[in-house]
Amino acid sequence: MSVLTPLLLRGLTGLAWRLLVLCAQIHSWAPREQLRTMDVAIGLTSCFLCFLLPLGWVLSHLESYKKWE
Repeated sequence: MSVLTPLLLRGLTGLAWRLLVLCAQIHSWAPREQLRTMDVAIGLTSCFLCFLLPLGWVLSHLESYKKWE
């Protein structure tokens, strides 16, 4: 190892420590308004339609994907 390696490592760890401290100081406040039942229903429905429905279609047609054509 060269003479500069410990100095470089010390400099990098010092930089990483400062970044961690900056990230740790981020705060979140309470929401201005609560989510209503309709908001939750729309969110859950959109998640179902976007993720679970195509996944179910692919899994139900899995045997046709295995066939060599």
